[in-house]
Amino acid sequence: MNAEPDRSHEDEAASSDTEMTAEVVEPFDAEGETTAAAGQGASEDPLAELQAKADENWDKYLRAAAELENIRKRAERDVANAHKFALERFATDLLAVCDSLEMAQVAEKDASIESLMEGNEATLKLLGTVLRRFGIEELDPQGEPFDPNLHEAMTMQPSDTVEPGSVLNVFQKGYALNGRLLRPARVVVASEPAETGKKR
Repeated sequence: MNAEPDRSHEDEAASSDTEMTAEVVEPFDAEGETTAAAGQGASEDPLAELQAKADENWDKYLRAAAELENIRKRAERDVANAHKFALERFATDLLAVCDSLEMAQVAEKDASIESLMEGNEATLKLLGTVLRRFGIEELDPQGEPFDPNLHEAMTMQPSDTVEPGSVLNVFQKGYALNGRLLRPARVVVASEPAETGKKR
């Protein structure tokens, strides 16, 4: 009898080739997918970046506007307080003058003329100190040339004791605040002396 050749090994080899053929997988194109993703991101990122930048700028604007509003309110409050309390120090110093006057009234009944005059002089001196401390200058132009910018002429009177056009008497002293006139001094201005006799 002729034995048939053993084909089991050939069948197994063929089956193995078939399975390998069926399991062939398409190679992964990583570069291609990365390029596609980059292309997709490139088409979306500019708009997103612009929106993010716009949001950031808008937030900065709101913050700056709020800060400016706060500065404006603080400035208005400071100006209002400056107007409201501008005389606070001056008023505080004047209280000492008021106290002096009140003490003089209490002691007035039993005080002598001399002590009253001394108290009045001390009070005036205290008041003058307060005024000078705040830049208020007393204008007493006795004997000085008449200055229409600082003096108010009440009348003219002939005089041979002072030069014509000079202040002969002071009715009321004037005052200036840091060089700005508060009240002119009211004065009598000297004129040419009257002739004592008629010329022949």
